Amino acid sequence: LGPAEIEGARARLGWIAAPFEIPDAVRQAWAAAGRRGEPARRAWEQRLAAKPADLRAEFARRLAGTLPAGFDAALAAIKTEFAAAAANGEKLATRQASLRVLEKLTVAVPETVGGSADLTGSNLTLTKNLGVFSAANPAGRYLYYGVREHGMAAAMNGLALHGGIVPYGGTFLVFTDYLRPSLRLSALMGLRVVYVMTHDSIGLGEDGPTHQPVEHLAALRAIPNLLVMRPADAIETAECWAIALQSTKRPAVLALTRQNVPPLRADAARDNRSAQGAYELAAASAAARVTLLATGSEVALAMAARAALEQDGVPTRVISVPCQELFLEQDAAYRTATLGPGTVKVAVEAAVRFGWDRLIGSEGGFVGMTGFGASAPSDELYRHFGITPAAIVAHARRALGRG
Repeated sequence: LGPAEIEGARARLGWIAAPFEIPDAVRQAWAAAGRRGEPARRAWEQRLAAKPADLRAEFARRLAGTLPAGFDAALAAIKTEFAAAAANGEKLATRQASLRVLEKLTVAVPETVGGSADLTGSNLTLTKNLGVFSAANPAGRYLYYGVREHGMAAAMNGLALHGGIVPYGGTFLVFTDYLRPSLRLSALMGLRVVYVMTHDSIGLGEDGPTHQPVEHLAALRAIPNLLVMRPADAIETAECWAIALQSTKRPAVLALTRQNVPPLRADAARDNRSAQGAYELAAASAAARVTLLATGSEVALAMAARAALEQDGVPTRVISVPCQELFLEQDAAYRTATLGPGTVKVAVEAAVRFGWDRLIGSEGGFVGMTGFGASAPSDELYRHFGITPAAIVAHARRALGRG
């Protein structure tokens, strides 16, 4: 409003006080309204003071947002289980790995409150110990939000702002279009909200292009203060969950597969390798000539391409990139060493290229999507769209001038 409009509004309202001056009558009414809640506040403080010391300490911990003492041990146990399964070659969709993580972390972190926007059976976000929240069961820690992704995200923001609660909620990655305004506010307000976004690529298969996200990872990576994590296997999934729960000042998106993926790591080390955003998963056999960078289900394709290139006498390394945002926060020396100066770079992701140039440069190769998906089994779709080890090898050979 300009000065004339402000003066007109003041005249119509009969407001004669100077700007920023609160008349005594208004101030007194405001103070009286505040005092009405004092008895309830005093009664609540007395009830809290009467609780055992350990309960008061637990209440204070949850409101402070710090994770419980058992968190690290629970995470280590999960990674150990996944390492044993990897040694046996167990293939597992990362959405299923996420459920296994949640089965333990929802016990170890009792302030977690889960939910899904009408896709619980697909997102795999409901664990055995949570119980469903309802009027009859107010102690339940799982919410059926219904077909309302935006409302779910807004409610999770409210839970996080209240404090003492770590909310997570699921839907398909493609439906982040519907919850984007609230997700953006999660990032703007710096809230610990975890978005469990499954069916993360054309790999979801027969639901077709309406449900297959291709531009969504790039769009989400454009939002400031948001971690977008796409783990490659079960161990990376556990590590990404740890990052999400430890990030108290920003939300996280976990982009998870519908289809099974092979285990790529069998190490249960306490160090969280995904916390660096990108790391060398497989070294070259000699001085590297090619660096392959990939995320999610495509890391396994990069590993297969590496094997072919190595067999052909081309030393090749593979970099897993579960989170670009975290990688770009690392120091320059680590980023340079990880990206492999002087090597041919090829990125692999079943999504559009947009955003990858900040890692591979405009001259880097990219194997991914250039349009929308199609309806078919996942393996057929990857072959149809040329997201294969052979295509990765071809990109690398062209860049090396080998034809």
